[in-house]
Amino acid sequence: MEDWKLDLAPNRRLPPAELEFLTSRSGGPGGQNVNKLETKVEARWNVLATAALEAPARARLAERLGKRIHPDGTLRAVSQAHRTQLGNRRAAAERLAAWVREALLPVKKRTRTRPTKASRERRLEAKKRRSSTKSTRRTRMED
Repeated sequence: MEDWKLDLAPNRRLPPAELEFLTSRSGGPGGQNVNKLETKVEARWNVLATAALEAPARARLAERLGKRIHPDGTLRAVSQAHRTQLGNRRAAAERLAAWVREALLPVKKRTRTRPTKASRERRLEAKKRRSSTKSTRRTRMED
């Protein structure tokens, strides 16, 4: 499990000891494998109680991943794409790490720009076309 790519940011790793894995039977077709083996894996990581991140990073995660974080503070990722439990463990852990990596990226500030002359003219031309379309409808209805 140590060789899995669980990097969150430079010099930051998702600690494997803090991950909890739950297994269950996968759904869908697959014959005996589906009926007998628990290959579906759910990876859980308590974002609010982790020692891997400092308080500002945890707050940013709570803000940006708010919909994905459960009320108890856990972030969950499920995988059942692979036929083996190990493959699904890796996929679920990597999916979880990818969500956290993306949420920890700093938000780029938008630099204000002015519309070009050509884009203003295109907008006004489109408005004129739309206006004429609607005005022809109006005259037809009055007849």
